Amino acid sequence: MQLTTDRLCFRPLTSNHANAVFAYRCDAETNAFQSWVPRSIKDVQTWLEGCTDAKFNQPGNWSQLGIFTHEDNQLIGDVGLHFIAPENNQVELGITLAKEAHHQGFASETIKAVVAYCFGTLNKHRITASIDPENTASINLFNRIGFTKEAHFRKSLFFKGRWVDDIIYAILQEDWNKRKEHV
Repeated sequence: MQLTTDRLCFRPLTSNHANAVFAYRCDAETNAFQSWVPRSIKDVQTWLEGCTDAKFNQPGNWSQLGIFTHEDNQLIGDVGLHFIAPENNQVELGITLAKEAHHQGFASETIKAVVAYCFGTLNKHRITASIDPENTASINLFNRIGFTKEAHFRKSLFFKGRWVDDIIYAILQEDWNKRKEHV
C-alpha cells in the first residue's frame, strides 16, 4: 500500500528505517502521550518486524506506515492504523511526528489522506482516535478535520505508572462524505 499527497508519501516501514524511527520515537517531548517508546535500536527493529505490509487491512492488526517527504524522501514520522474486526468495519488511527516536523501541517495532511483512503478505497464505516485529554494539539487536529468527541473515560488507562483519562474522537464515512469538499 502506498499513498501520496502533494508533500508526503506514506508507505510501509522497513528495517532500513530503524535509526530514523528510533531518533523521533525515543524523544520524550515527541512521545509524551505515546504508549510505546523504544529504549534501543533493537526495540525498534523488533517493532518493525511486526509492521509488515501483510497485516495491512487485516482484522485485529495494527499497521504502521512511514510518513516521508516528497522533497527529500525524509522519514518524518509514522501513522498507525488499527483494523478492527471486519464486521465492525472500523479503523483506529494514531500518529507520531518527529519534533522537527511539528507545526508545518504534516499531521493534518496525513490524517486527511489516511481518512480519505480508509473511507474511499477501503470503504470503512467509522474511524476513531484515542487521545489523552492533556494532548491539546491532537484534540485540535481531530476537531479541525471533522472528528467528533464521543466519549471521555475517566482514569481508564494505566499509562506510565498512573491512571489517566482517555477521550475518543470519531468520524463516520457519511459525515466525511458530506464534509470532504470543505476540508
